[in-house]
Amino acid sequence: MFTGLVEIIGTVSTLEELDKTGSGGGGTSLTISDAQDILGDANLGDSISVNGTCLTVTQFDKTSFKVGVAPETLRRTNLGSLKKGSNVNLERAVSASTRMGGHFVQGHVDTIASIVSVTPDGNALTFRFKPRDPAVLRYIVEKGYVTIDGASLTVTKVQDGPEGWWEVMLIAYTQEKVVTAAKRVGDHVNVEVDQVGKYVEKSVAGYFEGAANGEFAILEKMVNKLVDERLQALGK
Repeated sequence: MFTGLVEIIGTVSTLEELDKTGSGGGGTSLTISDAQDILGDANLGDSISVNGTCLTVTQFDKTSFKVGVAPETLRRTNLGSLKKGSNVNLERAVSASTRMGGHFVQGHVDTIASIVSVTPDGNALTFRFKPRDPAVLRYIVEKGYVTIDGASLTVTKVQDGPEGWWEVMLIAYTQEKVVTAAKRVGDHVNVEVDQVGKYVEKSVAGYFEGAANGEFAILEKMVNKLVDERLQALGK
């Protein structure tokens, strides 16, 4: 579990393709340097969020650490596009004493999104994102949270639909702390939506399914009642 508050920006120093016949299963091993600020209390097996993706530390020293990235993770995230010298957002998993300044982030990427526009607004920047999977838009609401490359950000605008998008604003301080500020139109970011929306959706769906008891669905009754009331009001 993470907070979405990026601690530092690290640098990819090496990428190594893993043998398909070995334990790596054909994934990639990443070594990330310039990470000394988060390795003072590191242990093998620790979880570190790399661009919003929860990965396991397999080796480390005072300034760098290594993680393995499975093929499925490469397909579902932007980690497959990393190169030597790429910068990445880093955050350690939460501890009992961590301040929850962002929101609950799992490090499980839901989809990737492309940057469709970057608009200056004073010393801030407004980024508009279009998701590869439009279905995630139902979990994104104005003034709600969304995680972009591991950074917890507030949604400022959202447009639903197959061609939908959402926007976030990066203030000057945030621009210095996350990799997103250096990205351009056409670049991709990892996206994790707020898990609260998913739990609410499942709970509501379960309630209506369980309450139907083989009769007409309660939701259908509610809709019919609202339609009847509306028709009566129009008739007057």
